[in-house]
Amino acid sequence: MVAARQAKANGPENAWLGAPVADERWPNGLLAIPSLLIRGGVVCRASESGPEVVRREDGSSVELFDVIDGLARDHARLYLIDLSALEGGQAQLDYIQEISRDVGLWIDAGTRSADHAIDILVAGAQKVVLSSARLQGPTELAHAWELSSDLLFEIEIEDYTMSRIDPGWHAKDPAGLARDVRQLAEIPLVLGFRTTPPSWPLVRSVASVGPTWVAGNVTARDASEAATAGAVGAIYPLGDELLRWDQVASAEESPH
Repeated sequence: MVAARQAKANGPENAWLGAPVADERWPNGLLAIPSLLIRGGVVCRASESGPEVVRREDGSSVELFDVIDGLARDHARLYLIDLSALEGGQAQLDYIQEISRDVGLWIDAGTRSADHAIDILVAGAQKVVLSSARLQGPTELAHAWELSSDLLFEIEIEDYTMSRIDPGWHAKDPAGLARDVRQLAEIPLVLGFRTTPPSWPLVRSVASVGPTWVAGNVTARDASEAATAGAVGAIYPLGDELLRWDQVASAEESPH
């Protein structure tokens, strides 16, 4: 696998992957981007009790870069959720740098400051996610936007209300926060439903303010409702593909 990845060093448009992969679109044309959780370089997925390691039948964890190799053949972009950073650690910049060679990365790493966002962009991210729950208020958003426009702003939703929010923001509802954010920066929005299925009226209210992606437990079956609510795209969790990509890579590496 190390030798194979060294052959890919020129990036996602090289011979390993063939022609550049097109953006994914669901049947109605809605843009869609898969999301992946990693913690310390280990692939995870959401469960009712929180993120859990994705394991093979023998109990071993799947190989991150086997998953990335498979994903990059089918997808142009990946929304990468850095659990290590979100849980209080440092952003996994080495992994971001390596993965960005294969696929366009949108990174959610609990960014709290403009400088932190720039560090992640320098590591190879196409876009960095700033969050209502973690960014240090409107002043830091304005500063980040002055430094780069390669940003997204996520409004985190738990039980259909905004989760914790920096006291620098005065809005009391998601649409109000979206308006405050867009007055500071013409930044695309992400409405992230952490614990519940999407509320389409809520998506509609935020999408009326500016370009809005809906993220969380959303699937292609929701494409029509998402588009009707005004969403420009969906960010959805990967599932069985993780094991399939790992198995394909293992079979390719096995001696014949």
